[in-house]
Amino acid sequence: MSKKNIAEPNSNRKIKAIVDLMFDDISYSEEVADAQIKIETALNVEFNNLKDGKHEDEALEELLGKYGRLSQMAVLAGYPAESAEKWRGDTDAVDIRPLRKEIHKQRIRVYLTSAFAVFALLQVFWLIYNIVYASAAIVGNIIVIAIDLLIASIPFRKYIRTEKAAEKNKYDTDSYNYLRSRGDRYSKRLLNSIALIFAVLFIFIFSELSFYIFGNSKSSELAEDFFKNSILIEIPALILLKNIFCQRIFRKRIGHPDATRFKKHIIGITVLSGMYWIGTTLLTFIIGRKTAYPGNIFFYAGFIFAFLILIYNITLRKKVTYRNIVINKPRIAVFTALAIVISGFSIMQRDTWYTQSYINSVPVVEHNTHKIEYDDETGIYTITKTTDDFKILHLTDIHIGGSLYSYNKDLKALKACYAEIEHTHPDLVVVTGDMCFPMGIMSLSLNNTAPVEQFAAFMRNVGIPWAFTYGNHDTERMSTANKSELDEVYKSLSYKTSGTLLYPYVQPDIMGRNNQLIEIRNADGSLNTGLFMIDSNAYTGEGINVYDYIHDDQVDWYADEVERMKAEAGHTVNSLVFFHIPLQEYKTATELYLQDSDEVKYFYGENPGDHGGITNDLVCCSDYPSKMFDTALELGSTTGFFCGHDHYNNASIEYKGIRLTYGMSIDYLAMPGISRESRQRGAELITIHSDSTWDSYQIPLDSIT
Repeated sequence: MSKKNIAEPNSNRKIKAIVDLMFDDISYSEEVADAQIKIETALNVEFNNLKDGKHEDEALEELLGKYGRLSQMAVLAGYPAESAEKWRGDTDAVDIRPLRKEIHKQRIRVYLTSAFAVFALLQVFWLIYNIVYASAAIVGNIIVIAIDLLIASIPFRKYIRTEKAAEKNKYDTDSYNYLRSRGDRYSKRLLNSIALIFAVLFIFIFSELSFYIFGNSKSSELAEDFFKNSILIEIPALILLKNIFCQRIFRKRIGHPDATRFKKHIIGITVLSGMYWIGTTLLTFIIGRKTAYPGNIFFYAGFIFAFLILIYNITLRKKVTYRNIVINKPRIAVFTALAIVISGFSIMQRDTWYTQSYINSVPVVEHNTHKIEYDDETGIYTITKTTDDFKILHLTDIHIGGSLYSYNKDLKALKACYAEIEHTHPDLVVVTGDMCFPMGIMSLSLNNTAPVEQFAAFMRNVGIPWAFTYGNHDTERMSTANKSELDEVYKSLSYKTSGTLLYPYVQPDIMGRNNQLIEIRNADGSLNTGLFMIDSNAYTGEGINVYDYIHDDQVDWYADEVERMKAEAGHTVNSLVFFHIPLQEYKTATELYLQDSDEVKYFYGENPGDHGGITNDLVCCSDYPSKMFDTALELGSTTGFFCGHDHYNNASIEYKGIRLTYGMSIDYLAMPGISRESRQRGAELITIHSDSTWDSYQIPLDSIT
């Protein structure tokens, strides 16, 4: 057994094999390892002297004739003859079983030390942020840092004491092979973790910095984003620290097979990694202004860097490792799958803006200007008309994915919206849900803030006021922002900031993510029409795709507002209601229509049941009844309901005096194959007249593009 994997430049492989055989049954210690090196060196010198003018085999036979015993080899290397017996007589070698237990405990101490040290580093980051920007929780940060360091010091002290006690240990063959194999593993991991931390540091820090330098981010936004995502730095820092300590465990016990050359590799990979990423950074700042997304340069550079490290691992690294590449198919499969899941999850959460160049190019659409006011106490927007007719463009199910995968379909969706807006020149745009599609594998995105911000930027450039209702996909369970977080995003983009989005800053204390009323008034200030945006909610949580409904407290709020407007006007004020998931009455009316019943009146559009149908479901509504329709019927205010959700269903049918209208969808992404369908894609234009009557008609996208 070779105790040291060192071969002198002129070392003969046969001599090395003979020396390894001589030391095979001798327990490992630093003294024995040094003796093996010296004996091998001395034998090689003697062999070179003997082979002058002779064949190598003759020289080797003569060498073994003189130094065929370990005691003779020891004398040649400058040791006393009795040294061989002393080396063989040392039987107090550490057995493999207690060694494994000791190493296991040491690794646990390393993990604990590294974890709490990194936690302390994370708190240092937050301390800096709080000092510079927040001026809050500084004392708490300092206390947490102190506690983390104190906890980290406890296993670390035990780790150091154990390592000192092990310095004089001797190891039998099994123990030595175990230490050699594990030490070799951590040597390889250490080299790779150095490359990893350079890559992560530069990709994370400078890609974020590029958005600040080349974009419109404020320094406070950059800092907040950096510290919120600093876990991306903490993980490779933890890996690096863990590998340094673990490598030390094994190499302090049996030494490194080529310590000098290994140090050169450490320095080399550090320098080369630094130079590579510094060069990438300089390139980014040189060509950044000419690139739409400068931060992406770092991600492309990351793929190239990973490939270079892979080449290094296969080739140069073998000079300092015992077994360079160990194929463990199950482990490779597990780690590959884990890497794909983690990286995929991270990528799907990223805030991507691939459609931004198109959004920036969108011109203002000519439209009428009306007076818009907002009541901070009630959350009600009031639009006072400056024209007799008031036009509302109804869009639904836009389904923006916000990922590179969905880029082409997102672009088509935005262009479809613009075509409808530019064709109709509406006074208000109402979107009835599913603006976002954070559905993971279907859109390769979990981000539901980027689509909102993209559409808000799009409408801000268009210049026309707009409002919306939530759909079931806008706040999916796995999406990056929950309903309260997305609510804050909408508030940050609302009227006081954008001048176009009519999103309330206060909400009624009822079920739903957003319930609001927009009052349309005549030029003299009298009430003309109330526009209700009511959240039909998403899922009940009782199973997969079990859709929710408009709850009783929402209906009660609606009724109170209808009565309030009636009291103010002195008569029942006409109203229209917008939501996403259809009421059960849509299904009832559709079935009656398909039976040619006189109880319903058809206006326009198609239903999946027409002409053989496109989908199996006539109406995809909740299994739970809502009292919304009956209440509206009783109050006599609402003459029209508008929803989305079903994509292919765009029929408008009157039932019991109330129009039940599906919007033509925009969707290019959510439904399989829908990007190739066209007859269901479009919008509706609702025109409210001065006497509060209204009419509507469909505008198929095919008819205007």
